[in-house]
Amino acid sequence: MKKGTNLILISSMALAMLTGCDKDFDRLNTNPAAVVNVDPGYLFNNAQRLTDPGSWEGEGTIAQHFVNAYNLGATAGFQFNLNVDIFNRTRFNNTYSGPLKHLEHIISLVKADATRTNLYNETRIWRALNYMMLVDSYGDVPYQEAGKAYLESIYYPKYNKDEEIYESIYKELKEATAALDPAKDINKFDLFYGGNVAQWKSLGNAILLRLGMRYSKLDPNKAKTIVQEAFTGGVMQSNNDNAVIKYMTAAGLPLAGYSNPLNNSVRANNPYYYYLTEPLVNQLKTTLDPRLKYIAAKYPNQTAAPSNPAPDTTMANQFGFPIGYSDATLPTYPGFRAPIGTGQNYSQLNFNVVGNATTPVFYITNAQTKLLLAEAALRGWLTGGKTAQEYYEEGVRAAMDEYTVYPNVQSPAIPLPLQNSYLAHPAVAFNPAEALRLINTQYWIASFGNGLEAWANFRRTAFPALVPNNFNSNLQGGFARRMAYPVSESNVNTANYQAAVASMGGKDDLTTRVFWDVQ
Repeated sequence: MKKGTNLILISSMALAMLTGCDKDFDRLNTNPAAVVNVDPGYLFNNAQRLTDPGSWEGEGTIAQHFVNAYNLGATAGFQFNLNVDIFNRTRFNNTYSGPLKHLEHIISLVKADATRTNLYNETRIWRALNYMMLVDSYGDVPYQEAGKAYLESIYYPKYNKDEEIYESIYKELKEATAALDPAKDINKFDLFYGGNVAQWKSLGNAILLRLGMRYSKLDPNKAKTIVQEAFTGGVMQSNNDNAVIKYMTAAGLPLAGYSNPLNNSVRANNPYYYYLTEPLVNQLKTTLDPRLKYIAAKYPNQTAAPSNPAPDTTMANQFGFPIGYSDATLPTYPGFRAPIGTGQNYSQLNFNVVGNATTPVFYITNAQTKLLLAEAALRGWLTGGKTAQEYYEEGVRAAMDEYTVYPNVQSPAIPLPLQNSYLAHPAVAFNPAEALRLINTQYWIASFGNGLEAWANFRRTAFPALVPNNFNSNLQGGFARRMAYPVSESNVNTANYQAAVASMGGKDDLTTRVFWDVQ
């Protein structure tokens, strides 16, 4: 009896405990410190900061700004024309899991909220840019069903045609930019402009201008129409309008907890692997470009380059690593420079300025905008406005002035007399017969640090006149035209991946062209 009685007592106690727990379950299992309702402005702030800047070894290498000279399997990639997933997947994975996840969530929260109309439309503008960058990188990508895992339980999104996505984001940009209203809410969480609606309008139109120019080969009439719409709406006017993420405080100190994501890997992973390219350094040297000292540097110890407080930035001492060579094949190069120290005897990033941990990341700039306007004016696409030469010179000056906000640079970064001297150089001075080449070569320089934009504009214009990287025959003597999809997509989102590959011609490789990149 005693044993049975004990079992009954234990069972009764257990039942009472379970009943008590069930009665107060919600209270006992709710974290009182948990954030239940998040202001969507915080999500917007995070989406801006998480927008992928690309990588030096990815887009920066395809655009021939930068190379990893060491072909060591995991480091192999675009310098060696190899389709390597670690470099292909970065923008795809980072964009969908980062900014787009937040931007889609914000839209679901504020679309019907009349008190957050500017936040809603700024979100649409920034979402459009993120999708534009995905299309420019891969072609067809998930769009209508993307970012809907949490919201609609869509875990395996279908891909949309790249041309259809462009049509949709064109419409989004026009509508969202027009709907911005300075009399309504101010998005105080905005990292670019503190919610300044006029500047967001100029940003929306600057992105629209960029989108319009993408059609210049495919459909010049359509390009002209979109460019005129952007210009009439009002694009960026000064460097204050730049869409830039900064990693320094107003006092010039590192921003606690944040650093430039583009530079993180090259500062930490065997810096002696990394060099600037011969086309870039030669372009800057032959034109006596005063930006060279902020971009390029030589180090006696390449392994410790990021910690060197006083690298050699003398123009005459800068030499770019030749395209199409590796550390192993370099001795066969006609201009071979014997190695010094651990690495190669060629220029690296100036880690005190452009390669610094606190270097800002620029997404859309006044300089790029002015140079696109210069090309549009040259083509006769603008009604009113300035001449192609005026926009060209303003774009070059704006690009030079950007360096004022870089670390370890005094203001002005490049004084006016130096700017004037540079613009008067015979290889730089505006010349109508060479204007298309001059404008887009300057765009390539102005987009240093924004490899995707440099690469996209090169595909569109074929300027500057770069020589194909012929390290192997994978590109059939040409250039990389897109990035391949991540391997994870073929493994997990298999049916939709296969449909996308079939839609793009049956090949998921580096030679397939996005829709606007016509031959």
